[in-house]
Amino acid sequence: MKQFSKMAYPYILWISILIVLPMLLIVLYAFTKPGNDVITFRFTLDNFIKFFSDSIFMNVLKQSLKVAIITTIICILLGYPAAYIIANASEKKKIILVLIITLPMWINMLVRTYAWMGILQDNGVINSILSLFNIGPIKMLHTDFAVILGMVYNFIPFMILQIYTSLTKMDKSYLEAADDLGANKVQSFLRITLPLSIPGVISGITLVFLPAVSSFFIPKLLGGGQYVLIGNVIESQFLTSGNWNFGSAISMIMAVIIMISMYITKKIDKNPSSGRNSIR
Repeated sequence: MKQFSKMAYPYILWISILIVLPMLLIVLYAFTKPGNDVITFRFTLDNFIKFFSDSIFMNVLKQSLKVAIITTIICILLGYPAAYIIANASEKKKIILVLIITLPMWINMLVRTYAWMGILQDNGVINSILSLFNIGPIKMLHTDFAVILGMVYNFIPFMILQIYTSLTKMDKSYLEAADDLGANKVQSFLRITLPLSIPGVISGITLVFLPAVSSFFIPKLLGGGQYVLIGNVIESQFLTSGNWNFGSAISMIMAVIIMISMYITKKIDKNPSSGRNSIR
């Protein structure tokens, strides 16, 4: 046990430097404003008041939540059928299908987003195909459609894999019992498969919504300079305006929203066996 404790020290130090210390600095900057010299700070709530009193920032926050919610809903609608098909495929096909889902994740997300810029632009692949039928060019890049598409494309593998894992861990004897009792496939799905897969759906929602609500380079690249989400505001405050105090305050607000979201999802999915209770 002592050896394990000693081995954990480097990891604790690493986490403290890369996670704990930056978080403490964000809290310090969020609740302070610069003093007369570099090392002097004065406590203030002005950074938070500025954010909540400005309709522009509140509209950006609402837009970010809206985009994240739409992205999550689309990922559920597309991801659940995909996960269900993979889970019910043969073992050989499962490996191939999971590989197809995970293969794009081996490429950097930024590179994948740049690829979509080439596909969606006015003289891109889609418009080139449409031009063969004398359609277009259709404006797709720098629109809401492009941003949502980029979000869904980048985050849907997380939804599919979580639901797939939940479905593969499901006790198949429930389905056999339902079949013996005369239930059809629709009834078996609604009363057994769906409730037992809810933990995977909840995990997928968490893994999609959290990065979607704080993403900044997807809306920046696919939405253009006019399309601003809360992640872009934070980036501009740190890198462009140099207002680290206000940027830290917005980061803290987003951290609170994310923690509330995680709390809600944990309350919905209190334990892995909750789905079993719903099929009785």
